Amino acid sequence: MRSASLCGTILLGLLACLGPCAEAATLRTVTTLHGPRVKLSDLFDDAGAEADRVLGPGPAPGGRIVVEAAQLAAIAHQFGVDWKPASNADRAVLDWPGRPLAREAVLAALREALTASGVDEQACEIDLAGYTPPVVPFDGELHPLVSQLDYDRGSGRFSAVLSVTGEDVQPINSRITGRVDEMIALPVATSRLAAGAVLGEEDVHIAMVPARLAGRGVAHAAEEAIGQQLRHPVAAGQPLLLADLMRPAVVRRGADILMQLDSPGIALTAQGRALEAGAIGERIRVLNPVTHAVIEAQVIGPDRVRVAPGALSMVTARADRSADEVIVQ
Repeated sequence: MRSASLCGTILLGLLACLGPCAEAATLRTVTTLHGPRVKLSDLFDDAGAEADRVLGPGPAPGGRIVVEAAQLAAIAHQFGVDWKPASNADRAVLDWPGRPLAREAVLAALREALTASGVDEQACEIDLAGYTPPVVPFDGELHPLVSQLDYDRGSGRFSAVLSVTGEDVQPINSRITGRVDEMIALPVATSRLAAGAVLGEEDVHIAMVPARLAGRGVAHAAEEAIGQQLRHPVAAGQPLLLADLMRPAVVRRGADILMQLDSPGIALTAQGRALEAGAIGERIRVLNPVTHAVIEAQVIGPDRVRVAPGALSMVTARADRSADEVIVQ
């Protein structure tokens, strides 16, 4: 009988200890979330039967929220969690890690929207100057989409709404602006070229450049530029303006040249000096060193010009036998 009485006493003691001896909940001071919602178990370990209860939305990706002691105590009381704050300094910090949305993902979505509006996505460049990427979750598959595209083809300016969606992610919307340069294939300088350079095949190549430059009187084919001489320097990668291209000069300014006068029955030649540089077919001013007269002549070859029959100063010089030769035909 004594043994049975002792066992009963021990059993009663164990039953009495079940309440006070049960393990109390523990506050989670810092929690890393993996989704947009906060559960009871994100605040407390050993939260009990309601551990998976969703309390509400959490921070945005890359953000955090702080739950203070008073709110924690109210949540614990509401859901029967065995926890009470030790002081007003108790708090729970909830973080949802994030990363900036990759620029390439935004450009891909933009190109798709531009294609739908009639722009050749393979022949355009997009400038997102001042773009601030939205912060998105590290994990999960995301789907950027561009909508409400407003594109002015004349200026190339655009504005649109970028929406990022994904599984278990609330839509993230932001406005983006920038410029689109539609591209065209044009001959450009391979490297920096100096004024006076005669362009060879190695100096020119075809490259994609903004189409807005094509309306400025530029060369559209390499054949228009190769063999021509530059009036002004050209930077590498720049289109070649037709106004900057000229036939190569075969007469240099200040060079001694042979002046030729053709008239019916005779051909006269004399020495002169070029006052201007000139290419074949161009008319330049030359100086007759005997009469000191300035004569207009047409360049017909390297250091050789043809003088119009009315250039009397040259004829006079030849009559004085001061020229090189007289050929009678």
